[in-house]
Amino acid sequence: MMFVLGVVAFAVCIGISIALHECGHMWVAKATGMKVRRYYIGFGPKILSWRRGETEYGLKAIPAGGFCDIAGMTAVDELAPDEVDRAMYKQKTWKRLAVMFGGIAMNFVLGFALLYTLALGWGLPNRDTSATVAGTQCVAPQDAEGEIAPCTGPGPAGAAGIRAGDVVTAVNGTPTATFADVVAAVQNAEGTVDVTVDRGGDTLTVPVEVQRTERLFSTATADDPDATELRTTGAIGVARTPLTIQYDALSAVPGAISFAGYTGVETVKAIVDLPQKVGALWTSVTGGERSADTPISVVGASVIGGQAAERGLWELFVGLLATLNFFLGVFNLLPLLPLDGGHIAVTIYEGVRNRIRALRGLGRGAPVNYLKLMPLTYVVIAIGGAFMLLTLTADIVNPIDLFP
Repeated sequence: MMFVLGVVAFAVCIGISIALHECGHMWVAKATGMKVRRYYIGFGPKILSWRRGETEYGLKAIPAGGFCDIAGMTAVDELAPDEVDRAMYKQKTWKRLAVMFGGIAMNFVLGFALLYTLALGWGLPNRDTSATVAGTQCVAPQDAEGEIAPCTGPGPAGAAGIRAGDVVTAVNGTPTATFADVVAAVQNAEGTVDVTVDRGGDTLTVPVEVQRTERLFSTATADDPDATELRTTGAIGVARTPLTIQYDALSAVPGAISFAGYTGVETVKAIVDLPQKVGALWTSVTGGERSADTPISVVGASVIGGQAAERGLWELFVGLLATLNFFLGVFNLLPLLPLDGGHIAVTIYEGVRNRIRALRGLGRGAPVNYLKLMPLTYVVIAIGGAFMLLTLTADIVNPIDLFP
C-alpha cells in the first residue's frame, strides 16, 4: 500500500514542479504587462477550467506537462485588438528573457528548497568518496541482532600507526579508490596486509594485521528483503567518514548552495551523455541487463519514489525530486525549439541584431519567422518523443530496481 501511495505522491510532486514552472512564466509575463490567455496543467481533453480576470485556468486529461499561453509569443500568433500592444514578441528583450527564464528559475528555486529540506532533515551526501580514515577503533564481533560487542584498545590499524585523516590508496598493492574498496580488500585477507596511505601528500606503506571477526551480511531476496546472516570476515578497525553531512538551519544554506552547484554540473554531464545511453536503453528493452545509470521516464522516477517511500527512505524521495527539478531546469536551457532555451536563443539573436542595426542608424528588424524554424522544431520533437518512448518502454519492461 505504501508503495502505491509513494508512486502517487511522487507523480503529484512532479505535477507540482511542472505547474510551478509554468507559473514562473505566467507570473513574470503578468508582472511585465503581457497578457496570459491560458494556464493549463496537462494536455489533451479538458477536464475542468475557470476564468479569473483575463486568464483562463484549467486541467487537462493527460498529466504529461502543461503550458502557459502568452499573447504574441511569436509573430505568427493571431492577436485580438486588445493584445496588439501587449504581444510578447513586441516587448523589450529583457522582458522577453525574464519571462523565459522565469519558468526555469522556478525549477532551480524548487530544487534548492528541496536540497535545503534534505540538509535539515537527513543531511546531504558526503561528496568525498575517497577512502579517508575518520578514525581507528578496536575490532569486536557482531551478533545476529546487529549489536557490536564492547571492546577496548586501538585496534589493528591504530596499533600499526594509521591515523585519522589518512587516505587509504591501496591494500596489498590493489588500488582502493573508495572506502568500499578497502573493506572488500580486507574481508578475505588473513595475516598481515600492506596498507598504503596518503598522509598530507606523503605516501606511506603500513603493515597491518588483519583480525578475523563476525559480521552481519545481507542475504536479501525478493521474497525476504531483510534476510541476513553472520559470516567470519577480516577487519582492521578503520572508520570511514560519514556518508552524510549534518547541518543546522544556518549552515544548511551554504551547504545546499554548494550541493546545488554540484548537482547542476552533474546534470549537465548527464544531459551531454544522453545520446550515448540510447544503446544501453535499447539493450535493456530487448532483454539485456538494465543499468542503474540509464535515463528514466516520469514513470520510472515515480516507481523509484514509491520504492523509497515503501522502505521509509524519504531522503531518497526528496533527493530524487530535487535532482529531477534541476534536470528540468538545465534541460530547458538547451537552445532548441520548442524548449525555453530555443525561445531564449531567438530573443537574444533579435536583441543583438537590433542593437547592431541601431548603431548603424537603422530601425528594428522584422521578428524571426518561426514558420521557417518549424522543420527543425519538428525534428527536435520527433527525436525527443522517440527518446521518451524508449525510456518509458524500458521502465515498463525492465525497470531499474535500486533494492534487488
